[in-house]
Amino acid sequence: MLAAVTADRLLSAAAARWPRATALWREGVALDYAGLESRVEDTAAALRSLLPLRGSRVAVWLDKRVDTVVALFAAMRAGHVAVPLNPGLRAPQVRACLDDCGAGLLLSDGGRLSALAARRDQPGSTQASAAEPPAAAWLDVDGARWQTLLRSPAAAAPLVRDAQELAMLFYTSGSSGSAKGVMVTHANLLAGAAAVNAYLQHEPGDRLLGVLPLAFDAGFSQLTCAFAAGVSVVLLEHLFPADVLAAIDSYRVTGLTAVPPLYLQLLHALPAAGGEGRQQTAGGASLRYFANTGGHLPRAAWQALRRHWPDAEPVSMYGLTEAFRASRLPPGDFDRKPDSIGLAIPGGTRLEVLRSDGTPCDPGETGELVQQGPLVARGYWNDPLRSAQRFRPGAGGLPAVWSGDCVRADAEGYLWFVGRRDEQIKTSGYRVSPSEVEAAAAAAGWPECVALGVPDARLGEVIALAVADNAAASMRPERLAALRAALPTWMVPRHIEFWPDVLPRNANGKFDRVQIRQQTLQRLGERAPPVASDSDDHA
Repeated sequence: MLAAVTADRLLSAAAARWPRATALWREGVALDYAGLESRVEDTAAALRSLLPLRGSRVAVWLDKRVDTVVALFAAMRAGHVAVPLNPGLRAPQVRACLDDCGAGLLLSDGGRLSALAARRDQPGSTQASAAEPPAAAWLDVDGARWQTLLRSPAAAAPLVRDAQELAMLFYTSGSSGSAKGVMVTHANLLAGAAAVNAYLQHEPGDRLLGVLPLAFDAGFSQLTCAFAAGVSVVLLEHLFPADVLAAIDSYRVTGLTAVPPLYLQLLHALPAAGGEGRQQTAGGASLRYFANTGGHLPRAAWQALRRHWPDAEPVSMYGLTEAFRASRLPPGDFDRKPDSIGLAIPGGTRLEVLRSDGTPCDPGETGELVQQGPLVARGYWNDPLRSAQRFRPGAGGLPAVWSGDCVRADAEGYLWFVGRRDEQIKTSGYRVSPSEVEAAAAAAGWPECVALGVPDARLGEVIALAVADNAAASMRPERLAALRAALPTWMVPRHIEFWPDVLPRNANGKFDRVQIRQQTLQRLGERAPPVASDSDDHA
C-alpha cells in the first residue's frame, strides 16, 4: 500500500514509483501512470479555476472511459467532492442528485446534456427554476470550451488537505427508491483500498476487469485498490456476457469482481459444465480470483463457476455503500461453510449482530449487522434524520452504521446473511427472508429469480417468485416439487411469474426489485392464478 494522505495522491505515488506501468486500458489502448497523473493534474487546475470555492461538488455523468476516471480523481485533487453518477440513470434521476448535492459543475457528454436540457424544458415540469444550475456549469467534456480550459490551466499552489475531508458522494437509492448521498472521506477510501488489497493480494502485474459502474462503490474501489498497488484496470462497457468473457482472455485479466446477475448471465454464456469430477474450462486461464459482491450468489452458481475456472480462487464479499466492505469468506472456508458471508475484513473493521435494543445476539440468533471501524462513512448528505437513524455511536464512541441487514453468526463467528430488514415477507404469521426462498428456487433449477411479498386479504402477504426462464413452456412440475420439498409450506411461492429473458437490473447491475415488484403486481392484477398449494390453512 502506497503512502498517501488523500485518495487522489495514491495516483501521484504510483506515478512516481511505476511511471511507465499501465494504469488503464480502454478498447485496447493503454495509458500509463505518468500519463494519467499528468491528465489529472491539468484537469484539477482547470476545475480550480472554474470552482474557486473549496469543497464544491463536481458531478460526473459519463460512460466508463478514461475521461471519467480523470474527472473523478481531478475533482478530489482540486479540493472538491467528486459525485459519480451512473451512466444508466435517466434525466429525472440525475436532476434529483444534482439538486440534492447542490452540484457546482456537471461534466458529461453532449448527448446526455441534451437529454437533461430537454427534460428541463418539458411542459409541466415541476423543477424549480431557482434550483437550476447556470448553463455554464454543464460542460461537455468533448466540447471546445472544456478542451480549451484543459489546454490552458491556471497555475495554483498545491492544496494542504486532510484525510478526514469529504472526498466523494455515492448515491444509493435503497428499497425506498429515494436517492441518498453517502458521504465518503479520503480516509474511508484509503482504508478500503488497504483492506481489500490485503485479502486479494494485489501486486504489480495484476489486471482487474472493471465491469462494475464507477458510480457503484465496489466499482470505484477497483481504481483505488489498483492505484495503491500499481495494478492496471481494464475499463469495460459490456453489452453482452460474451464481451466479458472475451475481455478476460484478450487482456489476460487476473481479477474479476461482479454482481450476482452478471455471474448468472456468464453461466448461460459458458459451455455446459461437465459431469461430476470433470473439470471443464471456458477460457479465463489468466484468472487468479473471481469475486462476488452486491448480493447472494446461489451455491449452485458458485460450484459451476469453480468448475469452469478451477485454478481461480472464489471470493465471496459482503458490504454496503455506507461502509464499503464488511466481510469476506476466506477461500479455504468455501467448502466448509458454503453460503456464509464470512468474517470481518482486515484493517480494524468490527462486526456485531445486535438486537433492536443494542444488546448482542446469541450464536444462531438473527439480528441486525452493525459495522464499526475506519470504513464507516460520515452519513447521508444533507439528511440528518436518516443519518441519525443509521449512523450511531458505537463502542468507545466511535462511529458505527446499522446496516439494515438481518444476519446470524455461528459459534465460530462466521456470518450468514438472512435478508434485508425492510424486505422481510410477513405471511401466515411468519417472517420470511426472500433470500431463503431464492436459494431454494436456485437449487431447484431456477437460479435467476427474485422472491417478493404480494398483498393477500387473508394471510397478509403471500410469496411470489419472478423467474427468468426462456424455456418456461409450463410450470415445470419437477422444479416446483423440488421447491416444495425444500421449503416449509408457508415459504412455498403462491405465484410464479416467468419472464421471457432476464430479470430487470438497476444501474449498478443488481436485480431491480422495485421494478420487478411493480410489474409482478401489475401482472397479478390482470390474472392471478395461484400455484396449487398442498394446504391453504397454515396461518
